[in-house]
Order: sequence, then structure tokens, then C-alpha cells
Amino acid sequence: MAVVIESSVWEPNPWIYVFITVACLLSIIVCPYASSTTKTPNVFDHGISSPSFLRFQRNFLLIYSLASVMGGLWSVFGEFELAYYGISKEQMVDYLCVGYAAALFAGTFLGPLSDFIGHKKVCLLFCILHLFIGLWKRFFAHPSIMVASICLSLSASIFSSSFETWMVLQHEKQGYRQDTLNDTFWLMIFFESCSLIGGQMLSNWLIGDNMEKNILSPSSAAVLIAIVGIIFVGRGWMEIPQTTTFNEYKMSCYAYIFGDKRIWLLAWAQACLHFSIAVFWILWAPTLVADGREVHLGLIYPCLMGSRMLGSTVFPWLIGGLSSLRTEECLAYAFIVLGLVMSIIAYDYQEIGFLVTLFCLYHACIGLILPSLARLRTMYVPNELRGGIITLSQAPANAAMLLFLLQGGYYRNIGNSTIMAIAALGLFSAAGGMHVLKRWGKQPYQNWHKL
Repeated sequence: MAVVIESSVWEPNPWIYVFITVACLLSIIVCPYASSTTKTPNVFDHGISSPSFLRFQRNFLLIYSLASVMGGLWSVFGEFELAYYGISKEQMVDYLCVGYAAALFAGTFLGPLSDFIGHKKVCLLFCILHLFIGLWKRFFAHPSIMVASICLSLSASIFSSSFETWMVLQHEKQGYRQDTLNDTFWLMIFFESCSLIGGQMLSNWLIGDNMEKNILSPSSAAVLIAIVGIIFVGRGWMEIPQTTTFNEYKMSCYAYIFGDKRIWLLAWAQACLHFSIAVFWILWAPTLVADGREVHLGLIYPCLMGSRMLGSTVFPWLIGGLSSLRTEECLAYAFIVLGLVMSIIAYDYQEIGFLVTLFCLYHACIGLILPSLARLRTMYVPNELRGGIITLSQAPANAAMLLFLLQGGYYRNIGNSTIMAIAALGLFSAAGGMHVLKRWGKQPYQNWHKL
């Protein structure tokens, strides 16, 4: 008599989505009333925030959300789409290497370029790149994955630097209160995570049950969203490019980079975080399905992004007077938690439920760290150099990813657990850097009345 072994696909409890949604709503609603200080205006306090600022903020968040959806559409069926076009695992690694090489050798200079020629032009380039990828996939039966990988890597570099810097410069130009930037920073992460979930839902709805027939549907949606993005960015705020020469900009950048060690510490923390996130998104699925375990990855992704949203809502609590900790201290503790999570994932075999819990904790910390780093950049980095500093700080992470992809993915000389352990060590070092930054004291570039 044959024995039938039933296999089940692990799925998260549906109540997790309810818990995350309710927790986010409560955190947002209660925060203004729980704040122990009234000096800092709050995004929810419409009596303090001027109507012009609220329009400014909403316009930017709309543009930023559209950009987030554009980037998220390509990641939903990434590996599955590549397999559909007949790409092998080895070729996927090759294309990842090409992408990180493009980010290292070209993307690094997009930040300084945007500082010099204007961030609006580079944000338009972001939309044009996504429009090009969508049209390329739509009109070619077998599009070049290498071209798409290069374009996506360059657009990711633009997304991480130019949109934020454009907003900060326009915020300063229009004379809004500097402390209201804090609200915009965490709302950026909140809406970005929400948009990534929306992009996944849109892709799933467009694909439906017929993968072969509807494989190009997300590309059509990306083309439409990119056109809308071009219109909104083109009609957005006007900006005046720098009047300084390239040599003057370069000398100013060198002066701040080599003259202020606090920028080194901040850049190192950004690099370690960027490397950790890149490692996570490459290895999270293989970690979950190790030893033949079956997991519904599409249902776990919203949990991760929801946790990121929840983490971002913690940021206004910490800066609203409820905590005596400085931003550097909060970052140090958050980086330590990230390092511990990565260490456990790397070397301790866990059940799927516990792994997903660790993944959610990881992303909750990411949601807190990203607006905190943006806040520190506004304290220590001149706005005219902000975009360049961001992309330059990501260069070490891109170089490390390229090295580990070649050694681990191509030559098989380094195991996944070792790469995760190195990412954990980087996070611990970033925590140490934030501790040193706190000890060196706060002497910000800009004279803020309260930060």
C-alpha cells in the first residue's frame, strides 16, 4: 500500500494584516495627543501647518508614491519573469552583477550630477528610464535583461537620492519651518511601503491566473504610470540649478567629506544599511524555502512592508518629546537589533513562523532608521551636496555586493550564511559609528532651533 504524504504551503495568519493595519492607525492617531511638547508642529496639526505647506507636502508624496509604484512593479515577479524568458540561475547572477556594477560605476555619480544640473531633471530621467523599460519589454518578445538591469539600477540610485534632495531644497527655498521636514521624512517611508504593497496588488491583478497571456500587463501599467510621473514631475516645483562651476562644487564636496568626520560616520551607516537591505532581498526567499519548505512568498511580502510602515510611525513618537534619546542613540539601538536579527538568520536554523517574525522586526527597524538618517543628513550635510553624499555613501555597499555576488553567486566561494554574517558585522559597526557621532556632539551645518 502506497503512503501519501500531504504537503502544505505555509501562509501567514490573516490576523497579522489586521494587527499591522490597526497598529499603524493607532500610532498615527494617538501620537499628536501623546506628544509632551508643543514646540514642534505636527503633520496632523492642521492649525499649525500652513495650507501652502500641506499642498507642498501632498504634491511631493504623490510624486514619490508614483515613483515607488514604478520601482515596485518590476520586483513582484522578478525571478519568475526571468525564468519565463528562459534565464537560468547562473544568468540571473550575471545580470545582478551587471546591475550592481552599473550602480557602482555610473549610479554613484548621478547624485553629484543631480546636485550640479538640478534634481528635477534627474527625477524626470528616473521616469524616462522606467518608461523605456516598459516599452522595451512591451515591444520585444525577448527583451534584453541586461539593459533592463542597468536601467533599474540607475533608477534605484536616483530614487534613493534625488527625490529626497529635491524636496529638501524646495522646502528650504519656499521658507517652510525646518522641523516640519521630520514629518515628511517618515511619511515618505510610510507611503513608499504602502505604494510597494499597492504595486504588488496591481501586478497580481493584471497577471491574474493566465501568466503566459498577461506577462506583459505590468509593463503596460509601468508605461502608463511613468507617463503620469513625467507629467507630475514636469509640472512640479521649478528649480534653479547651481550657479557654481563644477570645480567649485568638487572642491566644496571634498572640503566637507574630508573635513568633517561626522559625515564619514553618517555615510558608513548608510552604506552598511544599504548593503544589509540588498543582502536581505536577495537571500530572504532562499532562506525561507530551504530544505524544500513550501511558502507563499506573495503573502509574506505585505507583512514585511506593513512592518516597515509601522516602524516609520514610531519616528514621530521619538522626536515628539516622548523620549529623551537623541536620534543617534535611537539609531545605535536600531542598528544593534538589525545586527542581531541578521546574525540569527545567518547561523540559527528556525521554523518559518519565527523567521517571518524576525523579517518583520527587521523591516520595522528599517522603517525607523530611514527617516532618522534623513534627519541626520539635514543636520550635518549641506543641502547643496546632499544628493552627492547619498550616492557616494552607497558606493561601498554596491562594491561589496558586486564582490560577494561574484564570489558567492558565481564562483561559489562564499556561503549565504557568511554573507549575512558580514552584513550583521557591518550593522554592528554602524551602531558603533552612531555612538561615536553622539559623543562628538551636535554642531549641525544648519542652525536649527530644535532637532
